Amino acid sequence: MIGNWTGIWALYRFEMARFGRTVWTSLMLPVVMTCLYFVVFGSAIGSRMEEIGNVSYGAFIVPGLMMLTMFTESINNASFGIYLPKWTGTIYEMLSAPMSPFEMVIAYVGAAASKSILIGCIILATANLFVDVQIAYPLLMVVFMVLIVITFCLFGFIIGIWAKSFEQLQVIPFLVVYPLTFLGGAFYAIDMLPPLWQKLTLFNPMIYLISGFRWTFFGQGDVAIEVSIAAMAICLIVCLAIISWMFRTGYRLKT
Repeated sequence: MIGNWTGIWALYRFEMARFGRTVWTSLMLPVVMTCLYFVVFGSAIGSRMEEIGNVSYGAFIVPGLMMLTMFTESINNASFGIYLPKWTGTIYEMLSAPMSPFEMVIAYVGAAASKSILIGCIILATANLFVDVQIAYPLLMVVFMVLIVITFCLFGFIIGIWAKSFEQLQVIPFLVVYPLTFLGGAFYAIDMLPPLWQKLTLFNPMIYLISGFRWTFFGQGDVAIEVSIAAMAICLIVCLAIISWMFRTGYRLKT
């Protein structure tokens, strides 16, 4: 049960205030990166590429570009948020505070998710300056985006607890998640690949999340939307189970 809403709100505001101190850097970076991606992929490559599934290439890459940024931002925001009190030693005060682990996760993940959703919206608005992006299922798109962001914020929370140094915080986002996102159809459809690579790509979990999110825009994806929803639900449940185990055992929290 959730009873300490005051504590949740206080911790949430603290995390959002930390984000506010670097707001211009945090918000301008995705704008600049989006512009660069459209210059390279949208103009240089897109002008030489036919439509993909009756969708212009410039519009086609928007969902993948949003996912690419939101994946890494969600992980980075959540992992740094929980790692910082571990690094400063204030984690012990938080663990002894009248807040349950679930309430603590709500505050940290809620703040990280708020930042990532804001950045995703900024990327979408910036993309509309270059191409006309039509969203076939706007309500489902919002729900899908929120669930994916929450899932990866939970994943980032796990990394923040697991990491023993600031360097380890960057290992999984940049050496695992970033490459898998590029190879998961962020900027292309998997039917453009040779048959062998199409089969290998299906072992990449990112393809299901990106495909599902793209489906909410254009009504089409690399895999069925039901499969994407199931994959997202599995990822969410696994992350919740791992966090529950970490708090129950005190893994790298009490030692």
